[in-house]
Amino acid sequence: MSDWRPRLIASDMDGTLLRSDDTVSDATVAELERWRAAGVPVVLATGRPPRWMSKIRRVLGSGTAVCCNGAVLLDLERFEVLEEDALPPELLRTVTAALRAEQPDTGFAVEYGLEFRHEPVYQPRWDVGGPGVAAATLEEIVAAPAAKLLARHETMDRDPFVALVQRVVGDRATVTTSSENALAEISAPGVTKATGLARVAARHGLGPEDVVVFGDMPNDVAAFDWVREGGGRAVAMAQAHPEVLAAATDVTGTNDDDGVAAFLATL
Repeated sequence: MSDWRPRLIASDMDGTLLRSDDTVSDATVAELERWRAAGVPVVLATGRPPRWMSKIRRVLGSGTAVCCNGAVLLDLERFEVLEEDALPPELLRTVTAALRAEQPDTGFAVEYGLEFRHEPVYQPRWDVGGPGVAAATLEEIVAAPAAKLLARHETMDRDPFVALVQRVVGDRATVTTSSENALAEISAPGVTKATGLARVAARHGLGPEDVVVFGDMPNDVAAFDWVREGGGRAVAMAQAHPEVLAAATDVTGTNDDDGVAAFLATL
């Protein structure tokens, strides 16, 4: 694949495109602009909700973002939701009840896209007092469709807790994680970064063979599998989770070493 060139570039944000200080380096911005100038779309594929995309809009300016692990397609320039695949209230009620019965100390929160609601027992790490953020009862937060359900445990380790959530939820919804903490991210059944990226690629008349995707956490594995099996390139960051490294076709430097830009420069 020495002469292979992508026709679409897709990148995770946290731990991948963003450095540890939550910034994108000038070198990375310049490299992405070089590809854009050559007609190659740059797509962000993130677990972040749309409400967390304002800062990156000031850096990249335009393009499509796959948010909430594939549940939301967002036009960054217009800040407009193009498509959404939400968890319906009845599924939210079923899943939260099953998890609460299995592990009573689980706390829940939901992403509505531009709003965030959490149980009082759920301790937000990044959204404390932010706009659109409020505490609510479980009955209240599962009353409307949600882009993503979050389940958190304050004392369990991440991998055992996520495995527990996956076992309890089964095929009723999609479970993944992108956190260092015991946080499970739950989407509608079948919804992943792969399904979101596939929809964006199709809008450009492209398939997985045309895509290079970068990532570092288990919520990137579905996109890695889709791209790798389709003949594209799935590039793990040097510090990536073992599941991501196992699914990759290539490995680049860390996010703090501008690994995304370094790999793109080789193409």
